Amino acid sequence: MSLHVAVLGATGGQGGAVVDALLEGGHAVRAVARDPGSLRARALRERGVEVVRGDLGEPSSLGGALEGVDAAFAVTTPFEFGPEAEVEQGLAVVRAAVRTGLPHLVFSSVASADRRTGVPHFESKRRIEEVLAQEGPPWTVVAPTYFFENLLGDPQALRSGWLEFPIPPDRPLQQVARRDLGALVAAVVADRDRHLGRRVEAASDAPTPARMAAVLERALGRPVEPVQVPLSLVRQGSADMGAMWDFLSREGYAVDIGALHRAYPDIAWTSFEAWAEGLTAGAPRPAR
Repeated sequence: MSLHVAVLGATGGQGGAVVDALLEGGHAVRAVARDPGSLRARALRERGVEVVRGDLGEPSSLGGALEGVDAAFAVTTPFEFGPEAEVEQGLAVVRAAVRTGLPHLVFSSVASADRRTGVPHFESKRRIEEVLAQEGPPWTVVAPTYFFENLLGDPQALRSGWLEFPIPPDRPLQQVARRDLGALVAAVVADRDRHLGRRVEAASDAPTPARMAAVLERALGRPVEPVQVPLSLVRQGSADMGAMWDFLSREGYAVDIGALHRAYPDIAWTSFEAWAEGLTAGAPRPAR
């Protein structure tokens, strides 16, 4: 059955992956973007996506964006104005969904947010989840782990032959491919009754930095060495990131990956090897 789904943050990484999966599933998509005139928004229009304005920082702009759809996906961020601002974003979405009678809100949180980790941006998402459960429309929470794509944020380090993580090289790190998260959201939207009131944590694979470095070395055709960055340096740059990596070093996410993949057998669930090979598919390999 084809559904009409609004995607808040459709021009971003998570939202874009959700748009892709929904379109592949034959659903109609309404992209909610802060700037409907941006290049990314125009690219969505060219794919047949309806694009409307909506800004999480302006609650009054969200009502029309959520009216008349079967479901909505929302992702908030603490990385522009901080965790408190993220909570306000989440409250704006929840209250707009209630006002418009939205049949199903799928909120993107983070794995382990419900464990009271003390990580600021985990805690902000936990607070939004609590309000969603108490005040919200019919809801589902999807909670991704660390994204494979985060590696692309520091291409210079990879070009220099370093894979930098603030965890030991032999410490597994549960991670998810954006496309897998998109596919999971599409599955949740398509099977609303099964998912109402549920929290689904998402992980595709759990490679160690050492394994990741070996895979990237093969994929890129150049040496890649895993380097453990001192937590003290991370904390100097960001207390929030320092707290996150401290948690991931000591405890880590706790997704039952096997059970998750069995529960959603139609999702491809990308291994780190497959994701890394996709980075260079069709590209010439450098000479050694």
